[in-house]
Amino acid sequence: GGAQENTLLTVEGLQKRGGYDVRLVTGPALGPEGELLTRARRSDVAITLIDSMRRAINPRRDIASYRALCRVMREYRPHIVHTHSSKAGILGRYAARRCGAPCIVHTIHGLPFHPYENPLKNRLYIFLEKKAAKKCDLIITVADAMTEQALAAGVGEREKFRTIYSGLEIEMFEPLTVEERNDFRGRLNIPPDAAVICKVARLFELKGHEFLLRAMPQIRKRVPSVRLVLVGDGILRERLVNMSQRMGLADVVLLAGLVPPGEIRDYVGMSDVVAHCSLREGLARVLPQALLCAVPVVSYDIDGAREVVIDGETGRLVPPESVDALADALVEMLSDREKAARMAREGRRRCREMFDAEKMVDQIADAYERVCREKGIL
Repeated sequence: GGAQENTLLTVEGLQKRGGYDVRLVTGPALGPEGELLTRARRSDVAITLIDSMRRAINPRRDIASYRALCRVMREYRPHIVHTHSSKAGILGRYAARRCGAPCIVHTIHGLPFHPYENPLKNRLYIFLEKKAAKKCDLIITVADAMTEQALAAGVGEREKFRTIYSGLEIEMFEPLTVEERNDFRGRLNIPPDAAVICKVARLFELKGHEFLLRAMPQIRKRVPSVRLVLVGDGILRERLVNMSQRMGLADVVLLAGLVPPGEIRDYVGMSDVVAHCSLREGLARVLPQALLCAVPVVSYDIDGAREVVIDGETGRLVPPESVDALADALVEMLSDREKAARMAREGRRRCREMFDAEKMVDQIADAYERVCREKGIL
């Protein structure tokens, strides 16, 4: 996931910079969404694995995780604690404050409260995020939209926030050559002249796969050669397979499953357009990944998407949940290749500047040092 990639690139980058002794504290790699622990173990970063740290809320495990975090901090005595994601962010900030960590930073990748959540849960999440925000000195967000949503809910004060876009190893996302594109399509039994739509996301609630499947009959009628490739795995795989079969789409929909991170470029780069249909996402990494590969994008207009997809300039934005608008925009990208390529080129130019992982690490280190100076640590 994006938060995990961001965290790993940050700790690797800080370790390489020098002047930082970094320890990564994380839970086990569970579920069908993939893991980055294998890569983390190959780096020079020390790792502490806390088995009780899990995504799902579980009071017994969460209390155990909090106690384990306190033990790590008392032993390690960090100058800076930087937390990521909602639950780890809450537990980690409370543990850091209790153990006297002088500088506490949190990154918001996506807020736990949103319009599609149960109102009672939203109130609980907002309450917890408000409390946790008081425990830290700086809140980094991966998009301006996350800052505005947090502030609108009363989480934190504006002066505590700073937007730092989530970095990518941009050299990994060079455009494919025609030969590379055709070779990879051949591996997937996709004809070279097919019109390929790709979506990269966990097969999970609110990722919007169902809207894309519902749009496919319209798209297929107007672009008969169309193929849809879904990259990712998750709890909804069987449901999506059944849905595509019921709709008569089994011959045009390919569920690629979980793929190694190094193959994301191949799947995205061999496509003619990338669709992003999630209903909530801080700022989806697949949007800059696609544009870096010079592939045009169509996205629902949610959260930070419009900070990358400038409608009509670097891609198309359409209203969330709209199947017809999604179908129209995808057909437009598949039909007017010159216009789509022009948008992709402009998006690539912007994303090379905005999403360089080295730039992200530099900005995070600058933010750390500013807070440390204010605290009298430097």
